[in-house]
Amino acid sequence: MRIMFTLAAALLITTIVFSQSPEKMSYQAIIRNSNNELVKNQPIGMQISILKGTADGTPVYEEMQTPTTNANGLVSIAIGVGGVVSGSFATIDWANGSYFFKTEIDPTGGTSYTIIATSQLLSVPYALHAKTAETITGTITETDPVYTASNAANITATDITNLGYLSGTNTGNQDLSTLATKAALSDSIARVSSEIPGISSLLSYETDPVWNADSSVVRAEVRTEISDSLSTLNAAISTALEITASQIRTDIPKIKTYSVGDFAQGGVIFWVDEIGQHGLACAIEDLDGGSGIQWYNGSYTTTSAEDNGVYAGDMNTRLIIVNQGANLSNYAAGICSAGKKSSFF
Repeated sequence: MRIMFTLAAALLITTIVFSQSPEKMSYQAIIRNSNNELVKNQPIGMQISILKGTADGTPVYEEMQTPTTNANGLVSIAIGVGGVVSGSFATIDWANGSYFFKTEIDPTGGTSYTIIATSQLLSVPYALHAKTAETITGTITETDPVYTASNAANITATDITNLGYLSGTNTGNQDLSTLATKAALSDSIARVSSEIPGISSLLSYETDPVWNADSSVVRAEVRTEISDSLSTLNAAISTALEITASQIRTDIPKIKTYSVGDFAQGGVIFWVDEIGQHGLACAIEDLDGGSGIQWYNGSYTTTSAEDNGVYAGDMNTRLIIVNQGANLSNYAAGICSAGKKSSFF
């Protein structure tokens, strides 16, 4: 009878921030057999493939590894440092198209893979993508423009020399052929002066009004002038107090957004929604203090914790606690629930 194995925790990939090669990504999974029992302290065979375009696309990189699970059935590897089957992990162009991650696992340690899973890399490992900025290929050739349409293109070396002579002092070597003579300038001044009219024609005389009208007429005229002045003043005040839409938007504080890899809620963000305002954060350190807490509370049972999706972890944790009991400090799900292993913000 052929033994079937299942992959309990499908995929957990995080980019490793680094400044030097080799580039790599971390991968963790929990291996269970067909009886839902953990595959503990056992070598397993793995083949990892990076597919381009679609879930059944062309592999751009493949490698093989034979790690050993721990006492909790957990296997942890670094992708990019295994035995290369094909391609080069360092030359993957993460900016060109979408990529899928495929794992094939043989829990017996061989190459008869019975566990196969494929999922899309929804967020390109930014540290690997940024690596492409280290190398710039090609050359940059700068050519100074040639100005032929401007009159400046007609200036000769002789013109520049002549301009240097125009110091304001007659040195005897200036080219005065095109300059007006003093006599010509005097004639021009006289002609301009003759065209200016006499100042008397520009003056007008003001006659003070004689107040011989009825006082009520005067008051009506004053009231009209005051009313007109108030209308002008009110219009000016309204214009001065007008607030444009752009000014209002300037006063509104910006809404904070998040990205994968930012720090929030005491941990590192590993998922954000489409508007970047809400997401999930993961604790930086293990809540069990590195003691290797067990995944069950004394006995193996079926917990029915099978929900999938971004928010499925919280529901699965609750199902495990209902199944395993209230002594939360004895097993991983209880510790996660009490310590908020991941946080939604």
